[in-house]
Amino acid sequence: MKAVRFSRFGGPEVLEIVDLPDPHPGPGQVRIAVRAAGINASDWKKRQGLMDQELPQTMGYEAAGVVDELGAGVTDVAVGDRVFGFSADGVAQAELAVLSSCAPVPPSLGFAAAAALPAAVETATRALDQLGAVEGTAGAGRRRGPGDGDTLLISGASGSVGSAAVQLAVVRGARVIGTASPANHAYLRSLGAEPVAYGEGLVERVRALAPDGVDLALDVAGSGVLPELIELAGGAGNVVTLADFVGARKHGVRFSSGDAGRALHALGGIGALIESGRFALPVAETFPLTEVAEAHRAGERGHARGKLVLLVDAPAPGTE
Repeated sequence: MKAVRFSRFGGPEVLEIVDLPDPHPGPGQVRIAVRAAGINASDWKKRQGLMDQELPQTMGYEAAGVVDELGAGVTDVAVGDRVFGFSADGVAQAELAVLSSCAPVPPSLGFAAAAALPAAVETATRALDQLGAVEGTAGAGRRRGPGDGDTLLISGASGSVGSAAVQLAVVRGARVIGTASPANHAYLRSLGAEPVAYGEGLVERVRALAPDGVDLALDVAGSGVLPELIELAGGAGNVVTLADFVGARKHGVRFSSGDAGRALHALGGIGALIESGRFALPVAETFPLTEVAEAHRAGERGHARGKLVLLVDAPAPGTE
């Protein structure tokens, strides 16, 4: 099969399309003929040598496609089903991928939109779940969470994870205030959030909307705003960050990562929200698999609203 790989660390130019042996699913896994694969910021961090140090490395953790092989014990998926999910071994940007967790593609979505879902939906759900398990400094001993009656501030609300978190928090009944550039304020309103500009004066702008501050805060952007979020949310215990590991240690804020367990249950539930019109995640741009380097360049420029997705050519009819 064709797959994206790099054999040295560096810029997008180190990415290449190579031939690799066809993978096969293990127990509880499925293999798909990939139709689309999502791109995430972790992809270029990995390519730059900021994550795993082994070489060579393959790319991609989320994909959508058609099931063409089942692992032992799989009974809830059939060959020919359209599914999306997480790659078992980080080889989603390829013609074939083994998925360790998957869910049916919602009927209203194509493969590109489905491939955009897994990472954003899981990450946003995990962070909201962790906020729900944080003990607030005010009212100690009371479980807090972004639900009815809570005001949640999301820093970096217009990206793919932020957009997902906004919508999922609104579904839970929270009032959401989201930071973004003025150009994205109308977009945030369409998701159900009250937008504010980021940057100097953030505390004052948020207090203009919520004079008593907010109940909880989620940092998606990692732009050094944890002190302001702590002030607005009434303490570090009411704040979770997805992007500022150093700041989290410095300020006593919980850093959310998948190492402590992923919110894989989110994949199975997102379809109903999509079909009911309560959730949507835009695809900013698509690229052929062969143009993966250009997709990385677009991602690193940081101006995309929504996900970047690689498209994999479908095989000839009758060969799936």
